[in-house]
Amino acid sequence: MAIDTSGDLWRGEDFEDLADFLREYQPGGYAVERVSEAVCAGCAGKNFNVMADDVEGCVQRVCVVCGDASYVADSADCMGEADLDECACPCGGEEFAVAVGFAFRGDGEVRWISVGLRCLEDGSLGVYADWKIDYSPTAHLLELS
Repeated sequence: MAIDTSGDLWRGEDFEDLADFLREYQPGGYAVERVSEAVCAGCAGKNFNVMADDVEGCVQRVCVVCGDASYVADSADCMGEADLDECACPCGGEEFAVAVGFAFRGDGEVRWISVGLRCLEDGSLGVYADWKIDYSPTAHLLELS
């Protein structure tokens, strides 16, 4: 399905819609070149409760099936300074599909990370956190979505 842009919020039905939404977002003005779908390492689930601090660039996802919690990308590095708030859709839904978008520098290192969520109740799409990466090497970040 194509993203439904007819209402106040864009809506989608699957990972591809969320990935397309993240590519459209252009964090920091940079093109998202890679999008990874979040999958629980414990049970392979794809439904999460999400907590985020957009100021600190910290996102934690908790699998609704098995309760396994993990941090997105380098979020664990700043969890001490972060004030995580539960993410919620305007419809009130708190369960999401999660995708992580990566923008790269010319040398192939990650420049920017964006965390997109698709509400599992009404399909609303949103970017709930994004942050700049200003260090190298960054290859390990691609495995931590």
